[in-house]
Amino acid sequence: MTTSFRSLGVSDELSAALSEVGIDEPFAIQALTIEDALAGRDVLGKAKTGSGKTLAFGLPIIDRITKASPRHPHALVLVPTRELANQVKDVLAPLGKVKGVRVRAFYGGVSMDPQVEALAKGVDLVIGTPGRLIDLMERGELSVASVQMLVLDEADRMADMGFLPRVQKILHRVTGEHQTMLFSATLDRGVDRLVARYLKDPISHEVESTEETVDEMHHRFFLVHQMDKVKVVASIANGVERTLVFCRTKRGADRLVEQLLRERVRAGAIHGDLRQSARERALADFSDGKLHVLVATDVAARGIHVDGVDVVIHYDPPEDHKAYLHRSGRTARAGEVGVAVMLTLWNQENEVRVIQRRLAIEGPIVEVFSNDSRLADLRAWVPSEDEAATAS
Repeated sequence: MTTSFRSLGVSDELSAALSEVGIDEPFAIQALTIEDALAGRDVLGKAKTGSGKTLAFGLPIIDRITKASPRHPHALVLVPTRELANQVKDVLAPLGKVKGVRVRAFYGGVSMDPQVEALAKGVDLVIGTPGRLIDLMERGELSVASVQMLVLDEADRMADMGFLPRVQKILHRVTGEHQTMLFSATLDRGVDRLVARYLKDPISHEVESTEETVDEMHHRFFLVHQMDKVKVVASIANGVERTLVFCRTKRGADRLVEQLLRERVRAGAIHGDLRQSARERALADFSDGKLHVLVATDVAARGIHVDGVDVVIHYDPPEDHKAYLHRSGRTARAGEVGVAVMLTLWNQENEVRVIQRRLAIEGPIVEVFSNDSRLADLRAWVPSEDEAATAS
């Protein structure tokens, strides 16, 4: 029997609202966690980015919380980045309207005045980054003492970005009786200590291990020539709708965008040196299909949640195998099979082979040139070991 949102206990109003936008069946993490969350249990969800976590915690919050007083929200969702704050808000705000729940995102890089004004009017569900929330709390514009439902989303990313001390500072001030939900792809780097300290008798649910993530995408490893590298990216991007490209540096990302524009490829960048408005515009244009290519640095990309990414290109090698998975996972979201491409120069072969060994990914490193017509459809082209022999 197929599980429905109604059978999990989600209200008729929210179930109908989801159905209107074509969401009828819950993803695995939603099917596992929603009943426990609605019952008020503390929940520990281990799931990768793109597995449907936002509705897993968002639906129970919207169904359960009551109207809050000014500056004293009843639900708080902590996220690592501004982009993720906006994306969680975009998913939950329309559902909040159905139930009269006021939803707002709070993050740095923009004026605090509209955020202060919103809190003064009253916000029931606050979604925010730790830094901006602490600023608002220290100015007396926000209190978390009345929070009834608390969510830590992508806790491992917050740990990666050094935010755990700020997160703990906020959690220390959530003094009332409350329910806590924590979602993370991994439980290392201090996340396990958060769980031990702040979750009470949590019920744990796990979906899709990293090994499954590797299997959910096609991997292509190409040996390219420095002078032809940009054109290879252009050839790949021209064959698909959306391509996400990773560079190691902000300057490298900007330079690649300029080079792609010269190749008549619509591209934009997202990194920490850009104004928040520019980052949001680039992300929105990429989501809407106005930009075919988004070039990102690793830290900026942590908040990118865009369905329908056809190809992820590692223009610069990732730091390690975990970074390769974080990057590549953007193309294997919500059950879609995507393609991850590593572009390799002659002196980078060893780095690539280490990543392949660590993740048990088999596949030859094949020499390619930008005029190879097979680059337009990488799903169809499965390189053989014979081709690798010609590249060595």
